[in-house]
Amino acid sequence: MSKSERKSVLPSEPSHGYEFGGPLGAFATSLGLPLVCYLATFLCNDISGCPVPSALHPWSLTVAKLKEETGWPGFQGLISTKVTVWVLGYYFLSLVLQAALPGVLTEGVELSSGGRLKYKFNAFSSAVTVIGAAALGTFVQGPDFPLWTFIWDNYTQLITVNLGVAFSLACFVYARSFSVKAGNKEQRELAPGGHSGNLVYDWFIGRELNPRVTLPVFGTIDIKAFCELRPGMLGWVLLNLAFCAHQYKVYGYVSDSIIFITFFQALYVFDALYMEPAILTTMDITTDGFGFMLAFGDLAWLPFIYSLQARYLAVFPVHLGYAGLAGLFAVQGFGYYIFRGANNEKNRFRTNPKDPKVAHLKYIETKSGSKLLISGWWGITRHINYLGDWIMAWSYCLPTGIAGYMVQQSSSLSDHPADGSIFGGTPTRSPVVQGEARGWGMAITYFYVVYFAILLVHREMRDEEKCMRKYGKDWEVYREKVPWRLIPYIY
Repeated sequence: MSKSERKSVLPSEPSHGYEFGGPLGAFATSLGLPLVCYLATFLCNDISGCPVPSALHPWSLTVAKLKEETGWPGFQGLISTKVTVWVLGYYFLSLVLQAALPGVLTEGVELSSGGRLKYKFNAFSSAVTVIGAAALGTFVQGPDFPLWTFIWDNYTQLITVNLGVAFSLACFVYARSFSVKAGNKEQRELAPGGHSGNLVYDWFIGRELNPRVTLPVFGTIDIKAFCELRPGMLGWVLLNLAFCAHQYKVYGYVSDSIIFITFFQALYVFDALYMEPAILTTMDITTDGFGFMLAFGDLAWLPFIYSLQARYLAVFPVHLGYAGLAGLFAVQGFGYYIFRGANNEKNRFRTNPKDPKVAHLKYIETKSGSKLLISGWWGITRHINYLGDWIMAWSYCLPTGIAGYMVQQSSSLSDHPADGSIFGGTPTRSPVVQGEARGWGMAITYFYVVYFAILLVHREMRDEEKCMRKYGKDWEVYREKVPWRLIPYIY
């Protein structure tokens, strides 16, 4: 293969070394994070408590007792043919909606090998269609609408199937990446960090940058863009709604805490779906290949880990009251103000620097022709949008309070508070108290905000490395103008 032919296949920048701890880190992450999904499910449940009582008394822990407290179904119980068929049907519905509904046609950023890929965006209207149908079904059948009961009754099997889909996609795109040929008309190329030559690492990080398939009737599907905002993001909302329905069935009301979380996480999701074209300038699309890392993150980790707080509240309602809600609204509003304001400013500037809303902003122009903002939101810190995202994460965890509960073997309803109820109904049981579990459950319900901080700092560090490679000395000048990375005057 000649040098000119090789350039049309590989990205213009060379492979820049290992990330995530290299092959060993990739293997550990691929094995460990799916395990976390299961642990969060079994160790925080509606059978014995959150965390399970044995976790509070490890000296008396036995395998038999742990199985009893977690409701361990056996390895065969982790998978179900029925659940597999329905989940695959959900993915098929996502494909149908993408193909059938009208959408906005947008070009992506210029590829390193030249040219731009075209995308059809209609994730917002697709999600509205699904949620509308679910709302209609709930109006007719109430909390017994089969979608909600199916999710609650088959939660563990849902995790398994989505993990299977993520694993299968990662294997498929890895194997298919070796068919990328020089000078291909489909504009296929390898990701800068995904062609190290190590099978495990490249499978994890993603070898091909933008893998696509052409299907009869559906046309061309960009696998990475499809997974980024469709099945998993909408699945997050559907899980939360199922948890609300379960709380209503058990207690006869829907608490203000679970409504707060469900509403604002849905707002976060639909905001992302509405701004779908903005993903074209994110690192996920422009830099990272599509491998197990993104497939697992999009389809399994995001919906099942990000919904932990709502699942906790479905079993142990927390009543916030007006003062609590006001405080949470303040935290959420402040975070969203930063997050959306910064992202809108960046997108407007990239789309049309002469837009009156951003024309006054100061910037430095790099040798590559790019413009780096040094005033407005992006003059405060170099990744100010991440700070807003993290502040919002706090508002999702705080409604769980000093978390932790133990399940009581009683059907008495006398101990559940009436205040904080939003919608009335016919309660069936009130099985939980906090007891000695109080506080220990925070390891699960506040896991999201801790994990998210680590994720954002790591992502910010990857952004810095990428920009240093891309802009060189111009990035050093930019860092002098905007010295703070994430939190003003702190980091």
